[in-house]
Amino acid sequence: MEGDVMADIGTGYGAGAGVAAGVAAGVGAGAKAGAGVGVAPYAELVFDADGDADPGAQEALSRVEATDLLVFAHGWNSDRSTATRLFDRFFAPFPGLVGSGVRLGYVGVIWPSIRFSDEPIPDFDSPGSLAEPGHGPALDPRTRRALAVFWPHRRAELDRVAELLEERPEAVAAFIEFGALVRELAGLDAVATAVAPTVPMIFTADVLEVCRALTDSLAEAGAALPEGPAAAGFSVGGGLRTLWHGAKELLRQATYYEMKARAGVVGERGLGPVLAELAGRRPALRIHLIGHSFGARVVSFSLRAVPDGTRNVKSLTLLQGAFSHYAFADSLPHARGSGGALRGLAARVDGPVAACHSPYDSALKVFYPLASRMAGDSAGLLGFDERWGAIGHDGVQAVPGAPRLTLDTALRGGLPEAGCVSVDAGSVVRRGGAPSGAHSDICHEELARLVVAAGRMGR
Repeated sequence: MEGDVMADIGTGYGAGAGVAAGVAAGVGAGAKAGAGVGVAPYAELVFDADGDADPGAQEALSRVEATDLLVFAHGWNSDRSTATRLFDRFFAPFPGLVGSGVRLGYVGVIWPSIRFSDEPIPDFDSPGSLAEPGHGPALDPRTRRALAVFWPHRRAELDRVAELLEERPEAVAAFIEFGALVRELAGLDAVATAVAPTVPMIFTADVLEVCRALTDSLAEAGAALPEGPAAAGFSVGGGLRTLWHGAKELLRQATYYEMKARAGVVGERGLGPVLAELAGRRPALRIHLIGHSFGARVVSFSLRAVPDGTRNVKSLTLLQGAFSHYAFADSLPHARGSGGALRGLAARVDGPVAACHSPYDSALKVFYPLASRMAGDSAGLLGFDERWGAIGHDGVQAVPGAPRLTLDTALRGGLPEAGCVSVDAGSVVRRGGAPSGAHSDICHEELARLVVAAGRMGR
């Protein structure tokens, strides 16, 4: 097993079926622009949390006539309209960037994920604009509704979680109750926690310590904490209100845990088989996979279902990927006998695997390592530990010979013909507020040009 502890888990995947059903109406966009996306031909692939595709998916794809197909999986997201706005914005530059012999087709991959409303997408929202003012650690109505869709069968637990975050009682017992509710929402009941060594420490450690660590991490990411610093509020029997900021982050981490697991399932059981079937029917079609955040995990794990020897996948571009930077490693530095979850699968891409990363991404720099640590980690809860780093934070690690380029160098000199390459995209991926930083700052022509360069589609 790789150091990425959020490998596919067997609970909770069916919870997203309602999301897929709710957005399936857009699948029939077919061979023309539609569903709010201005490029053509365009289609949508909609998956539920089990990786089951909407029945119209293959039909929609069959109507996309192209030499090169761009397949883009969104990351965190709460509704179809946000996803299609992202697809529209990201795809917009491509028609003017490709060569005359290239006929592009576009695919948006929609799968059940969630975005808290205080996680802005630059160019879509100003920092904090979606979260209604005055809520502090409480759940604003938009986030509460999104959580109800994300965990549709957990209304009672969500109601109590929302009540505790609203009231912020200064009682240790309230935090203990909150921690138990979060574990239940994430499918980590007492039995599973006792027997599963890969449950992250963040869900098993003392809940007050966890909430303090997360509150401190919020301060590190630039969030304003009106009740004062966490250290001043951490005393049993009083001054605990500040730690409810960290409690809200614990809830957010539970959604990350679930999303990461779902992304692997959607990729391997959903998108991968669709791509394999498409390759069988249209062997000359060139496929270029693109994924943002947990969507980078979706497209990467789809390679598990692509048969060896298939040469349709011509490039894989990961934008602020929210999975282990050791995923493609044959051998882990801290466990030489083990490899990454995607060990050997870069060879199923007949072209480069380009991992874009940025130092301005607080979601991956600050919070991802917390969510990825396993129970029993001696390093404690705070401080960066390279074992748990994300590929979107510092690129591909432990893959010998994988070059490290700046975005400017990659655009001027091109990318390797095959294999992994890390691209520092911090020159453009740099905008965004607390708590996620620049994690969603991906709608830039320079990144579209990188996809074109990776797929050798340029003029």
